[in-house]
Amino acid sequence: MLVEAVLGNAAEPAWRDRLAGIQVDRLVLDQWEAQKHRLRKRTSGGVEVALSLGRDTRLRDGDILAWDDAGGTATVVHLMLGEVMAVELGDIASLPPETLIRTSVELGHAIGNQHWPAVVKGTTVYLPVTVDRKVMDSVMRTHAFAGVSHTFVDGTEVLAFLAPHEARRLFGGADAAGHAHLATESG
Repeated sequence: MLVEAVLGNAAEPAWRDRLAGIQVDRLVLDQWEAQKHRLRKRTSGGVEVALSLGRDTRLRDGDILAWDDAGGTATVVHLMLGEVMAVELGDIASLPPETLIRTSVELGHAIGNQHWPAVVKGTTVYLPVTVDRKVMDSVMRTHAFAGVSHTFVDGTEVLAFLAPHEARRLFGGADAAGHAHLATESG
């Protein structure tokens, strides 16, 4: 089956209703496959799918790739993205400038020293969980940055508001874990 466009998403009310009661065949994609525009892979039901999507198309969890009204089936994307640590910096904005600068530099040093890739969106820094999350949690707790908190979230919660280059930094390749450069909203 050749797929050149996404029909809709299972989270949309109209599609959610249409999908109720039919056979859903899942195309399970990992964090690296989800970034590709061209891909061949079998669905859970054994159907070979060939993706040939435009460069401006990013697959999301729940995207509907095929719909067969007569057969009562749909092919739906299921993303298996890794976990992400979200570091919230919003509370440091109210600190004195010297403390804000020191905390930001120390946080950047701690993240860079671990070689964790990072993406900054607003006041949140996102880092893919590239080592045991206990290690990442320990690094953050050891430094005890004033005004900084962190949580762990599923990558699918973050992917929707990332630009393509930011998604590649967090999910897009084995070589990404070896770089500590920050991607910001401007680039």
